[in-house]
Amino acid sequence: MELEEIIYKHALANAVKHEGRAQVGPVVSKVLAERPDLKAKVKEVVEMAKKVVERVNSMPLEDQMREIQRYPEVMEEKKEEKKKILPPLPNVKGTVTTRFAPNPDGPIHLGNARAAVLSHEYAKMYGGKFILRFDDTDPKVKKPLLEAYQWIREDLKWLGINWDMEFSASSRMERYYEIAKVLLEKGYAYVDLGTEDDFRSWREKRINQSYPHRERPPEENLNLWEKMLQGEFNEGEAVVRIKTDPKSPDPSQVDWVMLRIIDTMKNPHPITGDKYRVWPTYNFATVVDDHDFNVSHILRAKEHMSNSLKQRWIYSYMGWEVPTILEFGRLKLEGFMMSKSKIRGLMETGSGRDDPRLPTLAGLRRRGILPETVRSLMIEVGLKVTDATISFDNLASMNRKLLDPSAKRLMFVRDKKSFKLLIPKDMEANIPLTPSKKEYRKIRVSPGDEIFLDPEDALEGRVLRLLELCNVRVEGDVLRFLDESLETAKRFNAPIVQWVKKSEAVPVTVLKAISNQELVTEDGFGEGYMSSLHEGEVVQLIRYGFCRVDRNDGKLLMVYAHD
Repeated sequence: MELEEIIYKHALANAVKHEGRAQVGPVVSKVLAERPDLKAKVKEVVEMAKKVVERVNSMPLEDQMREIQRYPEVMEEKKEEKKKILPPLPNVKGTVTTRFAPNPDGPIHLGNARAAVLSHEYAKMYGGKFILRFDDTDPKVKKPLLEAYQWIREDLKWLGINWDMEFSASSRMERYYEIAKVLLEKGYAYVDLGTEDDFRSWREKRINQSYPHRERPPEENLNLWEKMLQGEFNEGEAVVRIKTDPKSPDPSQVDWVMLRIIDTMKNPHPITGDKYRVWPTYNFATVVDDHDFNVSHILRAKEHMSNSLKQRWIYSYMGWEVPTILEFGRLKLEGFMMSKSKIRGLMETGSGRDDPRLPTLAGLRRRGILPETVRSLMIEVGLKVTDATISFDNLASMNRKLLDPSAKRLMFVRDKKSFKLLIPKDMEANIPLTPSKKEYRKIRVSPGDEIFLDPEDALEGRVLRLLELCNVRVEGDVLRFLDESLETAKRFNAPIVQWVKKSEAVPVTVLKAISNQELVTEDGFGEGYMSSLHEGEVVQLIRYGFCRVDRNDGKLLMVYAHD
């Protein structure tokens, strides 16, 4: 067997194994393993491998799979991948109830979707309940956006997540007041009329002196509490603190604020307006809700570890059972801004939540990432306590595996140049749409028809194989017919190239995120079939990449996903 053919078969095997893209290094390794005598000529092998790999990578996956049948010795049976499953939950007693508690101050991004997916997956695994709770009790600093409530619902539904119950923390204010009153009555909490500096000064010297507001009897605290509710104090003049261990080495754990006054005339809540002025903090409200709705397992980021310690004081004072808390590390998508504040800042400049530069679920959805990909990624990462950084290449690889069997393969030419087709007769290309379905589209061409090619492919004098059509030689602005044989293409090392019939061409603009800072557009023409594509459909543009149809109203706008 000639060296070129040895390289060719191993390039095919490597390409089929990696969704149509062979790599030179692994191919050379396989060749040298089969022919150790070639190690003395490794430079020659590498140079030839580069050319053969380029040719193989220009072939559609269908052709690669068809060609590899000629070399049964390198065909590998695809092992069925075991579906990743989550480990069992600890402390399962009765109904498993989980919840996802987003702050509706912006859209969901890939990082905070982790809690949603894992919580829902566990509830489903145990036949339990899943609750959607909007954590919206800060109308000033983390001010909720009215539209974000619906954004979050839409994103969860896109992920395939359904919930058994939904409520907003802002709808339960009277319940929080009720529990606050109980804690004040029992002497477990107090109204602090001091300034932040007063409290901080005591906290620094707390072992040697008492804090007068802390020593106030319950009946006085209850009186002050009523005055807070009646609006007799302004913002910053009174807070309710829970009594914790004053000797705690962590200052943030000492007598943390349970409720505070927020001037909702200046900062109205998007749902309740200025109806309430006394608002619970996260650590207070979440405990009350988790208890009332029988949440058994809480899955959240480890950044809440200190919050878990704070919340145990409420459980202890009220005699409530503490749910099982499972904490995981941060999840970061390499090359994307994951900060909600930065995402919100970019959105405020006019960018939508579905900007392809953003790691929001809407942004990922718009660029063709499938919901199954996001769910699979979250289950793959699971409950690791260590922080995890996912490269977009890894995300794209997972997405590609899911798209590859069903995405339509279509021809698109950018930087197009028109060539006259000099063929001896009418010809018809019968091109597969997908590798998994026996569906084809036919493109008929006649002598003298014009077609678009990428100028980088159509170098003067070069022999090309027009995909599923014939072999031609580039001569100026014409393509001269040679024959239809695949053997001829191999002999000339002819790349298999996509092409678009000019009379049927569909104008296409592709929106491409280069980084989290830059968006570019690339214009070109697609084959006639592309006029029938519908919004949201993800297709593979041959030798270009996967793209999602953003709009199809005479001119096709697509968003680039990945190669």
